[in-house]
Order: sequence, then C-alpha cells, then structure tokens
Amino acid sequence: MHWRKSSYSGESDQHNCVELARTPDTVLLRESDEPETVIATTPAALRALTRAARAGRFDHLSR
Repeated sequence: MHWRKSSYSGESDQHNCVELARTPDTVLLRESDEPETVIATTPAALRALTRAARAGRFDHLSR
C-alpha cells in the first residue's frame, strides 16, 4: 500500500503529519508518528469533512 504524505509537511522524518492511502472503496488515514492506527472512510465523507473544516465549522471547538 502506498501512503501519501501531506504536501504541507516538511521532508524530514522529524515532521509528523497525516498520511493518506486509497483502496478501491475507501480512503485510509493515519498519523505518521502512530502508523499502526488507521482510520477508514469513504471519499465522500472525507470531502465533507475537509469542506466543513475549511468553512470554519469546527473553529468553536478550540475555544
């Protein structure tokens, strides 16, 4: 399986980031510093999550 690193992450191994991989029906996500923990979702659900985050729908959670 090929894991793709976020383009916002640095190139060194010191930079932890979210990594993605595709299967025919799912998108897999993991944190590079904890690669044994993997979350599976659908492409549509991931798109909805990223749209909501970009729109600021989760900003109030950090307050």
